[in-house]
Amino acid sequence: MIMKTPPARPSAITARGLTKSYGDQVVLDGIDLRIPEGTVFALLGPNGAGKTTTVQILSTLIPASAGQAQVAGHDLVHEADAVRAAIGVTGQFSAVDNLLNARENLLLMADLHHLGRSEGRRRAAELLHRFELTESAAKPVATFSGGMRRKLDLAMTLVGEPRLIFLDEPTTGLDPRSRRTMWEIIRSLVADDGVTVFLTTQYLEEADQLADRIAVLDHGKLVAEGTAEELKRQIPGGHIRLRLAGPHQLAAAAALFTSAARDDEALTLHIPGDGSLPALRTVLDALDRASVEAEALTVHTPDLDEVFLTLTGRAPQPGTPVNSLEESAR
Repeated sequence: MIMKTPPARPSAITARGLTKSYGDQVVLDGIDLRIPEGTVFALLGPNGAGKTTTVQILSTLIPASAGQAQVAGHDLVHEADAVRAAIGVTGQFSAVDNLLNARENLLLMADLHHLGRSEGRRRAAELLHRFELTESAAKPVATFSGGMRRKLDLAMTLVGEPRLIFLDEPTTGLDPRSRRTMWEIIRSLVADDGVTVFLTTQYLEEADQLADRIAVLDHGKLVAEGTAEELKRQIPGGHIRLRLAGPHQLAAAAALFTSAARDDEALTLHIPGDGSLPALRTVLDALDRASVEAEALTVHTPDLDEVFLTLTGRAPQPGTPVNSLEESAR
């Protein structure tokens, strides 16, 4: 039976040679992107890496100095209005109006999207329910918690039913429970609505939890791209940890893997490896041939913090306001 390879998803964003310069200062240095529809793409990078510039270009806020891009199937330069109609942007800082209540904020966005009165009310009610804000719909936004404000902010972005959403630091300043609630909302947008999410974040756990693919940007250049697991396997420090039943078994296993770090007290070996299936199979086959049984085997790979530090030479700074987008991009 011949297995057919499923067709590749259409691209939500395609960019080639995207460059931005201000005089002699190169902010973005020829980046290439292909982001499939219905996925979450995370762009990571230290302060000044060019993340904000990338999003501002792709959301039509500023022009590129060179390069080409298509967003939601439309040319970024020649079909800018069509791009704007297909996207939504949620900036790092909430763009809600504190003088209005939640329902009024949503109705205001419905008016800006030229929805009819009945359609605007229907859409507002639907989003209030989806984001669990119905009971607070008539309360002034000034009384909302940070998590409620972020939910309302994202709900306002969804009034126009965008196919692609740019989320700039969506959970900055939120407590852990509110952050996880926002993660669930983002996952549902992709799984249930087929929305594509372009996420910028300094919370590496957030990218690990949400993103189908991650790109690391540094000094205006993409220095790595792949799934979280692919990026982790690129970084030294991964290993397979074997725990043996006794000293004799430990000695026998250590003789098989001369590069392994040995801990006689804990009866463990740390065998360097990238955590891939071929590496794991090699270790198991060697143990099997030598009739050595391990009591436990665990695979350890570097986390995204180590990936970030290795690729950029700088540690991430969660919560630092690095990617504030102009709220007028909404």
